[in-house]
Amino acid sequence: MSQKYSTVAWARGSNIYEVNIRQYTTEGTFAAFSKHLPRLKDMGVDILWLMPITPISIKERLGSLGSYYACSSYTSINPEFGNIHDFKNLVNQAHALGFKLIIDWVANHTGWDHHWTTEHPEWYVKDIDGNFTERNGWQDVIDLDYDNAAMRNAMIDAMKLWVIECKIDGFRCDMAHLVPLDFWIEARQQCDTLKPLFWLAECEDPAYHNAYDASYAWNWMHITEKHAKGEASLNDVRNVLHNYTQYPEGAIKLFFTTNHDENSWNGTEYEKYGKRAKAWAVFTATWQGMPLVYSGQEMSNRKRLQFFHKDSIEWTGLPILHDFYQTLLQLRKDNKAISEGETFILPGQSGDQLMSYIRKKENDVVLVLLNLSNDDRIKITVDNPWFIGQFRNVFSGLRFAFNGPETFELQAGEYVVYEKLL
Repeated sequence: MSQKYSTVAWARGSNIYEVNIRQYTTEGTFAAFSKHLPRLKDMGVDILWLMPITPISIKERLGSLGSYYACSSYTSINPEFGNIHDFKNLVNQAHALGFKLIIDWVANHTGWDHHWTTEHPEWYVKDIDGNFTERNGWQDVIDLDYDNAAMRNAMIDAMKLWVIECKIDGFRCDMAHLVPLDFWIEARQQCDTLKPLFWLAECEDPAYHNAYDASYAWNWMHITEKHAKGEASLNDVRNVLHNYTQYPEGAIKLFFTTNHDENSWNGTEYEKYGKRAKAWAVFTATWQGMPLVYSGQEMSNRKRLQFFHKDSIEWTGLPILHDFYQTLLQLRKDNKAISEGETFILPGQSGDQLMSYIRKKENDVVLVLLNLSNDDRIKITVDNPWFIGQFRNVFSGLRFAFNGPETFELQAGEYVVYEKLL
């Protein structure tokens, strides 16, 4: 089974960078963030995803600033970030540098004082007493009623507005599985007539690839976290990856070691993975799928950013992991084995310590060795016909000739990536 839509060409083999405008700079504005665009371009970022840019409800607001995901309008700009002209300027600057830009879309619910609550209260789900309600335990939002055709049309019109007026390139759709799939199919049909867009779903339901290009690899992230705690094996991780191969042909999985939810509520990638955080980041960029980098990961950010309050990322000079991510993201651009190759998992002598695989497409070959344990001096012998010839260590730049079985020794958390020289 193939997914219903073909993914826009520029999204194939690309990567996503999630932008938390509130916390990105001390100013917390579009204009202040735009100063980081040249650095992100140099790092190799392709697609910028902005967390919701719409105004935030005041009623039932959590914390001092509230949640981005409790909007009071689908067609206005959060004044904390600037105005519509500032946003258009950001999109234009991003496009001029070669980025694509997608926005977060929260279709399941609104904040308590969204203007629809007074203009069209019939567009909302009600409890048995006729009051606005919410079905997932979130106190600052109320659910929309997708049995209402007029609401659906208004929602799609709002989405189209951002494409027409601001020239955005797609949507990341929050909790997509809470909204009926047939709505998303209709939304895509209408919005894609304006221009071909990229659609990312925050869900793990394969059926949603009837409307979406990409979906979250939540299950992968959760099982890798369990592995780090000693509660799951790497074989469990491989089983999740195998399940992803059963998705519709063309479906893209989004891999990440952190994002806005994970960082704020469950801890940084260093809290979750310890010394294995960078090795898992290498995985996200070298496995089949699409990698996500969250705001501040390139700084090796070690703090949980507060969700409902101002809590700026502490930038200090050129981010310490700039070159690390630049190397990985450039490899994806240069090497077909990463963007569209087949994958062979190596038989390892240390099955619950090493994740080792070769990726190949035509003459392009990449070998990835990851020590995902706390143990040092773990050895693996690579004996594979794809791994013969001249290779380059992508991080050190050193070149080697491999002519047969080669044994490698990795320390705890160490990662090794070789690409074949043509």
